[in-house]
Amino acid sequence: MAVPEQPVLFMKATSALSGPFDPIVIPKNSQATDWEVELAVVIGKKASYVSEEDAMDHVFGYVVHNDVSERDFQLRHGGQWVKGKSADSFAPLGPNLVTKDEIPDPHKLRLWLKVNGEMLQDSNTSDLVFNIPQLVSHISQYMSLLPGDVISTGTPAGVGMGLKPPRYMKAGDVVELGIDGLGVSSQVAEDYKG
Repeated sequence: MAVPEQPVLFMKATSALSGPFDPIVIPKNSQATDWEVELAVVIGKKASYVSEEDAMDHVFGYVVHNDVSERDFQLRHGGQWVKGKSADSFAPLGPNLVTKDEIPDPHKLRLWLKVNGEMLQDSNTSDLVFNIPQLVSHISQYMSLLPGDVISTGTPAGVGMGLKPPRYMKAGDVVELGIDGLGVSSQVAEDYKG
């Protein structure tokens, strides 16, 4: 996708939250459930209309996030990204919530993701299109960020949608992901059972 001029904002339903080792449930009628390793920022202090200079004062810490996305729902079901981002189990977080003081520079962390042992994403947070102060400040211009809110920062190349040909999760696939200093999580994909 083209690099946006401003951060693309979307919400994930709270029902999408899951643990770092919980399964990823592929939704009914899914054709394109995809993986995305991302650094997630956890807000520690209310942020409304904050400047980039003050934005880090509102950050509590960081966590590994697999921003699971159903691309068909996201891009071809009326343009509402939340539909492709909010299925149950689509927001595994963890295994560790690491406080801001434990990470000297969150913009210099290796992040990676493997599917069935194959390295598909391997990058560094130094490649983020928008850094953490930019994201916190930008979002706070439109809504208040509250303690416990989580901001996902964006994913590197290597998602299934971008592969040639595209490749998506199927039941039994094992997705393993990690970020320097934040730990490693692992999820097994399974079909929706009802």
